[in-house]
Formats: sequence, C-alpha cells, structure tokens
Amino acid sequence: STQSTWDNMADDLAPENIELQQQSSSLASSVKSFVSGGFGGICAVLVGHPFDLIKTRLQTAPPGTYSGALDVTSKTIRADGLRGLYRGMGPPLIGVTPIFALSFFSYDLGKKLVYAATPNRADQTLNLTELSIAGFFSAIPTTLVAGPAERIKVLLQLQGQSESGPKYSGPVDVVRQLYKEGGMRSIFKGTGGTLARDGPGSAAYFAAYEVAKRSLTPAGSDPNDLNIMTTITAGGLAGMANWALAIPPDVVKSRYQGAPEGTYKSFMDCARKTVAADGVGALFKGFGPAMARAFPANAAVFVGVEMSQSLLNMVM
Repeated sequence: STQSTWDNMADDLAPENIELQQQSSSLASSVKSFVSGGFGGICAVLVGHPFDLIKTRLQTAPPGTYSGALDVTSKTIRADGLRGLYRGMGPPLIGVTPIFALSFFSYDLGKKLVYAATPNRADQTLNLTELSIAGFFSAIPTTLVAGPAERIKVLLQLQGQSESGPKYSGPVDVVRQLYKEGGMRSIFKGTGGTLARDGPGSAAYFAAYEVAKRSLTPAGSDPNDLNIMTTITAGGLAGMANWALAIPPDVVKSRYQGAPEGTYKSFMDCARKTVAADGVGALFKGFGPAMARAFPANAAVFVGVEMSQSLLNMVM
C-alpha cells in the first residue's frame, strides 16, 4: 500500500498531470471571474442608474436647460415620476451583465498575460503598472459589447427630455431604427469613443481597487479574505479613480452617440466642436453626478463580485 501511495504521488507530479491541474485551475478562475463580474454588474445598475441618467442629461442638454444635477432630478420626477430616473435601464441591465462579466474575465486574462510575459519574476504580487496594463487590456474585448449598449442607452435616456414625445419604444426598436438608418455602422457609432473612455478608466479602476484593498488590509491579514467594509471602501475609491479619468471622453462620447446623424464627422470632430462652442469646462459636465454615482455603484460591484467569488470558491 505504501508503494501504491508513492505511485499515486508520482502520477500527480508527472509533468502532464501538473499541466492539466494548472489548466483546470486557470479555467476555473476564468469562469469564476466571468460569473462574478456579471453579478457585480447587476448590482451596479440597480444602485447607479439614476445617477447615470442625470449625468447623461446634464452632458447633452443645450446650455441653460438645467441649472445643475438637482434641477435635472426635479424636472425628471415632475415629468415622469420616480420611474423617470430609471428610464433606459433595460439596455444596461441586459447589456451590463455580459459587459461586466467580460470585463472581469478579461482582467483575469490580462493578469495571466502579464505573468506569462514575466516568467522569471521574483515577486508574484503584481505592481501598480502591471495591474494598470491588465486593467487597460480588460477594456478592449469589453468595448465590442459596451459600445452598442452605450449607444442604445444614451438614445433612450435623451428622448425623455424632448418635447416631441418618445421616438423609440424600447431597446429593440432603437436597434431596428438605427440599422435602417445606417446599418451596423450606426449601431456601433461611438465605439472608439467608448474605448477612449474605458481603456484609461479601467486601468485606473482595477489598479486603484487592488492597491486600496492591500493598503486597507490590516497587517498579518490576507487582502484576498472577504471583508465587506474594505471591499466597499476600495470599490468606491476604484470607481472614483475610473471616473476622474473617464469624464472628458464620456462627455464627448455621449454627445457623439446622442446627436442626429451628420452633426459630427467623428469622435474627435465632436470633441473639437464641444470645446469651441462651450469651452473646456463642457468636458467636465456631469462630473458631480458621475462622482456621486461612482462610489456607491462600484462599491456594489465589488461587493457583488467578491461575495459571488466566495460562493463559487465553495462549489468549484
């Protein structure tokens, strides 16, 4: 029996078995990242959508329409009731689950690529630059889903402030009308702008979360152990770091995606005309609501991600 035990251990240590175990572990971590990211995304939309609607309306309304975030809120509630604050929530709720799932999956993949590119590293803990590279990488595949979802969301959010009544009956109707107007190109309009926002934003987002979590973890404790208060604080700070970088490209993206066809030749043309017409300050419109949303919505993301990861670790 001692011989069979040694034989089993030798089998386990065989190079092909070690490789299979590593592949299985890598696949499990990718699946967990995908599922927990999707759950985190749902949490983000439920908490953050009203703030997002206020931000989009502030960014895109003609000068003088609103005096500030509170004015947008009161006019929206007066026109549509509390339901008005959740106008256009369908696309992000449907779209955000795969978007966040893909984002966290791609971030996990980005970290693996960093490790693969540095095989002889002495320290297994990724530094700030490496976390930022993995974070930026996460935005590239995610943008292919996020770009069209953002386009649909912006058009639905904006129609509530026009006098002529709704142009679209819902997300499917937006897709149908956009396809009729300009084919797939119209549906994907502003996708480059979405990457300009989400690349640097995601680099700051994931790096800030990891660094904040490490610094908030008491000495002698493992940053990977679930601590709700640490997760809330680090997640909220990550969201604020993201939006501190993302607001100017987000303003341009929202205007470009929400404008009638032919208003702007490109994302950069929209940026130039926005600054020429309204000054550099226009690029920071909606900064208040974005920051007010950033902390609670992203705290909700990471609480959802970490809790679902803990549950998945028990079963996988």
